[in-house]
Amino acid sequence: MGGWQPLPDELPAEVRHFVEQLRLLKDRTGLSLVALGARTAYSKSSWHRYLNATQPPPRQAVLALCRVAGVDHERIGVRWELAVQAWPRPETAPEPAESGDEYRDDPTLPWWDTPPEKPKSGRGQPGGRLLRFALLLLLFMLLTAVVGVAALVSMY
Repeated sequence: MGGWQPLPDELPAEVRHFVEQLRLLKDRTGLSLVALGARTAYSKSSWHRYLNATQPPPRQAVLALCRVAGVDHERIGVRWELAVQAWPRPETAPEPAESGDEYRDDPTLPWWDTPPEKPKSGRGQPGGRLLRFALLLLLFMLLTAVVGVAALVSMY
């Protein structure tokens, strides 16, 4: 693996092994980072970050590299999952005092550090409208059946 920057010593073994496999795949292609960027949907600087363990690559980037290298993506996909789970998270700054003027949302927060969204309650739930419609339809059908039975009973 000549020419590569040494990986940080504090990297977890899963991440180190995964990045080394990515580097081998990239070397196997014989492409420069610029050429690799042109053959995939990811820029030279993105590949530089991925191959130096600065940032975990998205799954689609790994699949694109496998495609360019002519390698089956199953094994590297499993390694990707293990590496992303073990990838070190950047330390977060302590929360500043509550002043109300500060910007709270960080649009540069990477996808792997984004906290999961809390489910919305009440009328905003995606299935709520459909559920209300189904209940109204069921109530209408039940009412129609009761009126029909009452009409039949009154006929005899």
